[in-house]
Amino acid sequence: MQAEKERVATIDSKYIQQHLANERTYLAWIRTAIAITGIGFLIINLHIKSSFYTLPNAAVQWIGILSVLAGVSTIIFSTVSYFQKAKQINEQTFRTSRPLILFLSTLMFAVVAMFGLYFFAVLL
Repeated sequence: MQAEKERVATIDSKYIQQHLANERTYLAWIRTAIAITGIGFLIINLHIKSSFYTLPNAAVQWIGILSVLAGVSTIIFSTVSYFQKAKQINEQTFRTSRPLILFLSTLMFAVVAMFGLYFFAVLL
């Protein structure tokens, strides 16, 4: 058991720069998730506190729901990706995660598009 722990630590230490880069990428995804979720809550609160917005409450609620879903999905998928990449770094079989990037980019685009529609409707 002790030999197994030493072996794993040695493999991780051998690729320390790659693992540190993997952690920085993970933390960047977490910051993105927090920001997207926070912006969704901000828009909902601004809409509730102001009576002059033209969008119906249902549209604003969908913006909030989508932003929270985007945030939670980002956290889940980035965590899974982090552990997969750590394993791939140690095994020297690293592959880019194109499906993850496409999914999260599509989700983020939908959130940003809804934010844009919201602010465009507010300006009218």
